[in-house]
Amino acid sequence: MFKDSLGRGARAVDAHFAGVLGGVDDLPVTRAMGYAVSGGKGLRGWLVLESARLHDVPRDRALWPACAIEAIHAYSLVHDDLPCMDDDDLRRGRPTLHREWDEATAVLAGDALQALGFEMVSDPRCHPDAAVRADLTLSLARAAGARGMVLGQALDMAAERTTRPLTLDQITALQSGKTGALITWSAQAGARLARADLAPLTAYAERLGLAFQIADDILDVTGDADTVGKAVGKDAARGKATFVSLLGLDGAKRRAQTLVTDACDALSSYGAGADALREAARFVISRRT
Repeated sequence: MFKDSLGRGARAVDAHFAGVLGGVDDLPVTRAMGYAVSGGKGLRGWLVLESARLHDVPRDRALWPACAIEAIHAYSLVHDDLPCMDDDDLRRGRPTLHREWDEATAVLAGDALQALGFEMVSDPRCHPDAAVRADLTLSLARAAGARGMVLGQALDMAAERTTRPLTLDQITALQSGKTGALITWSAQAGARLARADLAPLTAYAERLGLAFQIADDILDVTGDADTVGKAVGKDAARGKATFVSLLGLDGAKRRAQTLVTDACDALSSYGAGADALREAARFVISRRT
């Protein structure tokens, strides 16, 4: 059920992107943008669509922030893969964007995707109320910037330059920004569109984001590149502290399971209507990619 729903959401987001990018001149950077946003699971966009459904927000309206978060996420991956950052050759089972094109195109495509994300949540077709659009834009800026995802990236890079391993609390704070901030915004988006209470979905998403990162750390140890779609074993090779290195493999799995249980419990006020979100949380720690 969830995988089918995730697939439908990803296809809807892809179709919306095609329409948006179809209005832009056909240039290498535009084609690179399309390459960057394709091939992923679309979890963040799906979270936007599902949280919007919970609040009876029309799907055609929810697609704008769903595409926006996938654009922001794609830009972060394009830049993260660059030689000056993680220097990766493989992403989503394909060459990273700077390998498929070149570094300059990758930088520009990432920049353009970031701008496009904010353009989409600012578009009147996202919501007729300018105050709602302003709230979406401001909250997305905070989630994506130096208070959220970029902060987490910066802390991650700084950790690679020190010989002192991070503590569990430090890794949790780092990953709450690097991975968790955009996931949290995604789950909140439907409530923001409906001007509803953010607390239940915030509590759910904060736990989901950490569980997602723990699952990534586990896959880096137990997965293989062909299945995962990106390089594995890099954290250990760099001597990076991770949830697995600090908690052990079994301890990390137990921690992820506890987070998923807590995430599901946070949705109690929605009753059975939030079952798809609960299934998403369980999927996050059972995935192989």
